[in-house]
Amino acid sequence: MINTPKILINGDFLCRRLTGIERYAYEITLRLDKLIQKCEIAIIVPANTSLRPAYQNLEIIQYKKIKSHLWWQMITLQSFLLAHKQYTVLEFGNTCLPFAPGIVFLHDIYCEFFPEDFVTARDKIIRLYNKWQYRLIAGRAKRIVTVSHFSKKQIAETYRINPCRISVIYSSWNHFKAVRADYSVFDRFPALSKPFYFSLGSLSKRKNNKWIIAYAAKHPDALFALSGESLPTVQATELADASALANILLLGYVDDAKVKALMKKCKAFLLPSYYEGFGLTPLEALSCGAQIIVAKAASLPEIYGNTAHYIDPFDTDVNLDELLQQPVEPPDAILAKYSYDTAARHVYDMIKEVETC
Repeated sequence: MINTPKILINGDFLCRRLTGIERYAYEITLRLDKLIQKCEIAIIVPANTSLRPAYQNLEIIQYKKIKSHLWWQMITLQSFLLAHKQYTVLEFGNTCLPFAPGIVFLHDIYCEFFPEDFVTARDKIIRLYNKWQYRLIAGRAKRIVTVSHFSKKQIAETYRINPCRISVIYSSWNHFKAVRADYSVFDRFPALSKPFYFSLGSLSKRKNNKWIIAYAAKHPDALFALSGESLPTVQATELADASALANILLLGYVDDAKVKALMKKCKAFLLPSYYEGFGLTPLEALSCGAQIIVAKAASLPEIYGNTAHYIDPFDTDVNLDELLQQPVEPPDAILAKYSYDTAARHVYDMIKEVETC
């Protein structure tokens, strides 16, 4: 018996670097492919994608070239779905198609809560677009999926929707198992032979690199390695201040192999973000045996429980060395809890539930 797929995964994440949402989508689809029967679920992939996983059971629909994310979403994909009404689209990336709503992952609703982070005209336009998408998802999506109970509560309360419409499916760190640490990063940055704190993430305002800069200015003997890329929106303009401090090393983009080496060698991994829907990087750090220091804010206490050392993201009046002396629970239970295999099973069960509605 040949299955006729009803669910169509938007595969445009295969056209971008695998970080954050893209990594989550990639890992879930790999595991869904092993759970389903042949051609039970389809994935539509832009013709010019460079990343082509060897799916065995997902039906691959190779379609037109992607010109831009927005054009693909609002024109190419939507036109395809309007012409093939048998499909319900599954979106991993906070986007709902106005005329073809489906199952949507809404990881967080950051733009609703920090308008002061959006300063330039372009930032403000993107914030308005994201807010429109959030509300479209809340009003029209057949099912909403998010990555923490913190985000679920915010979505339900902000848009006054029934929480039963929202599923929570956590992210995971399992992809990091296959990464082999590359210690050549220490040859490139010899200053890291001294004990250092490591922070990783997009160089955007909510990652709160401002906290690190302020703390480093107060503690010139403490060394900080800060890695990440600037995003096209909501850039952290305070990075100019960081470059003026001798005890902050701006590493730029660092690949996973070098990140793993840094996590293994750091004094502690530091994430002072004041807003995270999940916050994956400390989980990767825990898997490397690192201690983690995270902000007591948003979803982070829910995700990390008693395995983390907590800081106030708006107050640098703390001594990190003393904080690290406080006992925390071992990470074993946390690492076991967050699994892509479990997440993929939950996604599959949710898909079957939507199909029978």
